[in-house]
Amino acid sequence: MRKGEQTRAAILDVALELASRNGLEGLTIGLLADRMNMSKSGVFAHFGSREDLQMEVLKLYHHRFEQEVFYPSVKEPRGLPRLESMFARWVKRVSVEIASGCIYISGAVEYDDRPGPIRESLVAMVRAWQGALLRAVQQSIDCGALLPDTDPNQLVYEMYGLILALHHDARFLRVPGALDRANHGFARLIENYRNPVHSHHQSN
Repeated sequence: MRKGEQTRAAILDVALELASRNGLEGLTIGLLADRMNMSKSGVFAHFGSREDLQMEVLKLYHHRFEQEVFYPSVKEPRGLPRLESMFARWVKRVSVEIASGCIYISGAVEYDDRPGPIRESLVAMVRAWQGALLRAVQQSIDCGALLPDTDPNQLVYEMYGLILALHHDARFLRVPGALDRANHGFARLIENYRNPVHSHHQSN
């Protein structure tokens, strides 16, 4: 990487850390310049505007989410192994983020009534992830692992609910054992929808 690209990557790293803690709206060029020991104009040289910076931070967050949660899960066989991997990796990521915060969750609160490109990007990213979860559920139904009358939207909704409750209890209320509760909840969900006649063969 050229020096300019390295600096830009370093700025984005710190910006992501700040945005995780203070929200995307709490991210300012001034705060970032202070943290980087740079001038404001030095930071502006890499990002034309605060919104550009926020957008780049969001893209970096999305990229890391895909690398840690989505891509490794897709390597698992279709059906329950893939769905279970998606949830397990998602939970693991949220549990690591308890100290800082999940931009998808904090962003949903910040931008629920704030129209504009950042809200649109956030919504598109969350919808893409929900779409991936829906596909994994549908494949689990198609291969017979889940009951044929399983409603994929309902199951994904309930999975999302567990993640939001985990984030709330662990980050806001600081309740111990929230992680176990999320995992128990998911196991019970899958048990509820599991097809008892499904033989152990896995279709790919």
